[in-house]
Amino acid sequence: MTLVAVVILNWNGIDLLEKYLPSVCENTNSDLAKIYVADNASTDDSVTFIKKNYPEIEIIQLDKNYGFAGGYNKALNSLEEKYFVLLNSDVAVAPKWIEPILNKMEADISIAAAQPKILSDRDNSYFEYAGACGGFIDYLGYPFCRGRVLANLEKDTGQYNTTIDVFWCSGAALFIRSELYKKVGGLDAKFFAHMEEIDLCWQLNSMGYKLICEPSSVVYHFGGATLDYNNPRKLYLNFRNSLLMLYKNLPTNKLFSIMFSRMILDGVAAIQFLMKFDFLNFKAVFKAHIDFYKMVSAYKFSRKETQENSIVTSFSTVINRPIVWLYYFKRERSFSDYSKYFRTRN
Repeated sequence: MTLVAVVILNWNGIDLLEKYLPSVCENTNSDLAKIYVADNASTDDSVTFIKKNYPEIEIIQLDKNYGFAGGYNKALNSLEEKYFVLLNSDVAVAPKWIEPILNKMEADISIAAAQPKILSDRDNSYFEYAGACGGFIDYLGYPFCRGRVLANLEKDTGQYNTTIDVFWCSGAALFIRSELYKKVGGLDAKFFAHMEEIDLCWQLNSMGYKLICEPSSVVYHFGGATLDYNNPRKLYLNFRNSLLMLYKNLPTNKLFSIMFSRMILDGVAAIQFLMKFDFLNFKAVFKAHIDFYKMVSAYKFSRKETQENSIVTSFSTVINRPIVWLYYFKRERSFSDYSKYFRTRN
């Protein structure tokens, strides 16, 4: 058996498979990794295309569309490789993209998960939005990346070519120990899609594990292939799932104050959409909050379980200032501006 299972989740994505599978097959060392495609009950010719053109790829056919989180959980449950790589279907990979991360994780058992440097497939000179060169959050739970703060994407000039501890690894190309993936129950299927990898990584951080970005491994992510970044559905999922993630993972002594602050800031965001006559996105934020309240009771056990497994509550990969304030009012737009705000890990 190979050490690594590279698993690509697909739903009606034949165009993406035609474009991106060639680089994955060409640049993945078959002595180290086996490639799987988990198909979320596609109705196009995706499965037929793979069987005809890539017989070496194993297809895991699911009976319906379980979404990103549920689809991966269903697919990975039956696999036994030591490491899983969750790879988006719109990602091209550079040569030897597996080896640098695998070497780091094999040498240090405290590393639970890792990601490569993620550049934009639209313009390879810039970092990609969903992960860039490693993920972080502020104390209010807003995510940002080394190479991407809010909407600002930095040009890759080699400024972040160092291995670094991160708070979260992008679901676009997530390396994780299979034992730990299964131990925490995988991705939260109730999220359906978006923020689920940050929730998973938060749990791993709380359990005392390290997560890293290894930039000598490089991939190229198109991004927004399933839902455009400005899609109200994506906005709804991001707002709702962010609240669920905070409720699930925040320690009790911080829960009320941070949730209250987020409610206010989300309200401000909703009002801004309304003032721009952007009624679809206003409705998305409003619906996200309504649905969060409806789901809270179902998360009480998940919260209890997460808190019981937590041995660390303060992280060196979390900044103690709100990035919304730093970005819009102090006009600090690059990751390098933020180094002074990181707290000490206990």
